[in-house]
Amino acid sequence: MGISLLDCCDNNVDVVCEKIYRKITEKAANLVKVGEQIELDYGIPIVNKRISVTPIALVGGSCCKTSEDYVKIAKTLDRAAHTVGINFLGGYSALVSKGMTPADKLLIESIPQALAETELVCSSVNVGSTKTGIDMDAVKMLGETVKKTAELTKDNDSLGCAKLVIFCNAPDDNPFMAGAFHGVTEGDVVINVGVSGPGVVKRAIEEVKGLDFGVLCETIKKTAFKVTRVGQLVAQEASRRLNVPFGIIDLSLAPTPAVGDSVAEILQEMGLERVGAPGTTAALALLNDQVKKGGIMASSYVGGLSGAFIPVSEDQGMIDSVLEGALTMEKLEAMTCVCSVGLDMIAIPGDTKATTISGMIADEMAIGMINQKTTAVRLIPVHGMKVGDTAEFGGLLGYAPIMKVNEFDCSDFINRGGRIPAPIHSFKINFILGDRNGSFRRFKTGTRFYYFEEICKIPHGSYNVAAISDYCVSVAQSLNLEVRQDEEYNVVIRKPASEGYGEAPVLMLQGHLDMVCVKDVGVEF
Repeated sequence: MGISLLDCCDNNVDVVCEKIYRKITEKAANLVKVGEQIELDYGIPIVNKRISVTPIALVGGSCCKTSEDYVKIAKTLDRAAHTVGINFLGGYSALVSKGMTPADKLLIESIPQALAETELVCSSVNVGSTKTGIDMDAVKMLGETVKKTAELTKDNDSLGCAKLVIFCNAPDDNPFMAGAFHGVTEGDVVINVGVSGPGVVKRAIEEVKGLDFGVLCETIKKTAFKVTRVGQLVAQEASRRLNVPFGIIDLSLAPTPAVGDSVAEILQEMGLERVGAPGTTAALALLNDQVKKGGIMASSYVGGLSGAFIPVSEDQGMIDSVLEGALTMEKLEAMTCVCSVGLDMIAIPGDTKATTISGMIADEMAIGMINQKTTAVRLIPVHGMKVGDTAEFGGLLGYAPIMKVNEFDCSDFINRGGRIPAPIHSFKINFILGDRNGSFRRFKTGTRFYYFEEICKIPHGSYNVAAISDYCVSVAQSLNLEVRQDEEYNVVIRKPASEGYGEAPVLMLQGHLDMVCVKDVGVEF
């Protein structure tokens, strides 16, 4: 459940805490109960019930004058989470891809203490995007934050770091912890569902062993579709029973430490002896893409991260590969170029320098920025441990062997400070259009190409227009436009005139929902 806390803002931190506690406990009072009912009614396991909230740096901006003030809010969030009985609460977050406000800086400074003194609270910081570049001041600061968090939670194998994610291109609607927060573009309360099922996918591709890639891809797509439909059912039921709008389905393959629930084993079932072997990056790219293609048709509202996760500690197959020497940090970094997240749940030596951690963060942020995708880092420098030791995190977080880190120094690079600029392709092609008054304005085509590409992914031949019709409806609804759809799937969308054009003649655009190729006789294609 995503809950907006923007209406909890106040100049007094105690008032803010009271408002936050009251809103969360009221809105999520029945979240766990309804989740358990759906499990019983449908036989679908709902592994975790979670809450995400508005980034706390925004909520506490006017009332928090010290980092201790933010910690007070973190403890309130933890208390609310325990009251409603959820597994995790995310949103102790700041969004600093272009720069930091004093409030953002205070929250980041408070993260080590907040994670050390709470149990269920998760934190995230977005430090970069394709549009803005990378805030290297924040990257440097977060290397130090990770080290301090590890120190403050050293009695528990530095577990606090497992609840801190550093993002590039963070989505507003991610239901997966520890990186979840409720974006400012979201409504007051919403239900998002994260779907997983690596074991189901592995079982499916066992049936096509040795067959070509076309068959393999089709099998993954069909399985992803089925798994996502289950998530859609859960989301609709939860939305109806809680009387809360349905947000998105995140169709990610997220592993758990349980045997048979591994993304690594899927890749190995494709034909790799171990994850990390040559071909691993290609196999992961294939898996990620086919999961997205299969899932996109199963729900009208797909969002979040959507794809395949590769956390080390949460995936037994990944752990085994590290222990056997097949998987290195460098190979993991290459894999992050094509998967849904990044360097995730990786335990590293406790004496790793803060600047080295910042360098690893910067590398991942650059991959996300350049490739126009979400990347993230969840590194755990386990206090007192070295390469070859094993850290125990317990439960869903599993255990992890300590991995070797490149020990060459990057301090001078990290200490430069400032911001790495956005890449050249962040500037989309522009057309110059003239209006009726003869003035000119810039018209960005990037969004139009995005929708064109999305539409092309949806099959819409003759007598098969339901999916494309539903897509048009969903886009119209997301833009708050008046929309009507009849039983034949015809769609009418109405948009009010722009300011100053109220008296202009009505403009009507007509398009066909089906895409039909007419083939000449005797022509093969």
